Amino acid sequence: MRALQTQLLHELQRFDAKEKSIHTLFIGGGTPSTVTPELYRPIFELLKPYFADAIEMTSEANPNSATYEWLEGMYSLGINRISFGVQSFNNEKLKLLNRAHSSIQAIEAIQNAAKIGFKNLSLDLIYATLGDTKELLLHDINTAFSLPINHLSAYALTIEEGTPFEKKPHMSKEKLSLTSWLFKEIEKRGFKQYEISNFGTYQSRHNLGYWLYEDYIGVGSGAVGKLAMQRLYPTSDIEAYIKNPLDIQLELLNEQEKKLEQFFLGLRSSIGIAADIMNQEERKRAEFLVEEGKLQMCAETFYNTNFLLSDEITLFLSS
Repeated sequence: MRALQTQLLHELQRFDAKEKSIHTLFIGGGTPSTVTPELYRPIFELLKPYFADAIEMTSEANPNSATYEWLEGMYSLGINRISFGVQSFNNEKLKLLNRAHSSIQAIEAIQNAAKIGFKNLSLDLIYATLGDTKELLLHDINTAFSLPINHLSAYALTIEEGTPFEKKPHMSKEKLSLTSWLFKEIEKRGFKQYEISNFGTYQSRHNLGYWLYEDYIGVGSGAVGKLAMQRLYPTSDIEAYIKNPLDIQLELLNEQEKKLEQFFLGLRSSIGIAADIMNQEERKRAEFLVEEGKLQMCAETFYNTNFLLSDEITLFLSS
């Protein structure tokens, strides 16, 4: 935690952070629920003057390590939102995904969080996995909606380099028709889709910050921060990070890269794209898509009507 504190102090100065200027805090990556809440306390004390009055503070948690005591401890620190990495309520699928928890553990963890007093609870589900059927996914959805959650994230299984699934590309089985069906089933139950993977009666302010292209501090080994036209990458080697947490690589963005990111983020979410960032040709193409029913325009902002087409529309607008 000493390395984190050192980097955090450095970044607060770099970002010229003012009193009550931090509106969201997110503890994620790795497994935050394996770290005792007391170890987080010095970080919270350091940041306390910067917390806005209505700050959203989220921690990710794995169901097998988010014990009642851990949840109580995080609640006492001021964490007011928990995002559970459930992935599925099917025990065979959990084994296939190499998850350490069971369906019962996931259900109990979410129920415990509600008992403790957390008002904003989210869970992740994984789909497009080998063996997925509509029946299995419906069971996951119905179980999720039987729990006291107000947010759900649905992610297609992706095969990343360096992961246990790298040599098992057959594990990923995404089909557009199944994805579209799944999203409609979630929305049928009253959760509005506000980003390609996110649904809820509550929209995470932290998530929205990314899509609004706001600046953010990234603290910890392998984290990412953004300040104006640059990205900041602390070293991903944890031993090297502990020795020198200020070893931070900078990536400078040009105007075209920034605009492309704003297109991509705006089209995959309810944020949309402000017309005033487009050049004449881009606006002409966007207006054509409005005529074709692929985009909508309101108050000089273009909105995507089908987030699943966000990549294709971004390429069309920027080509």
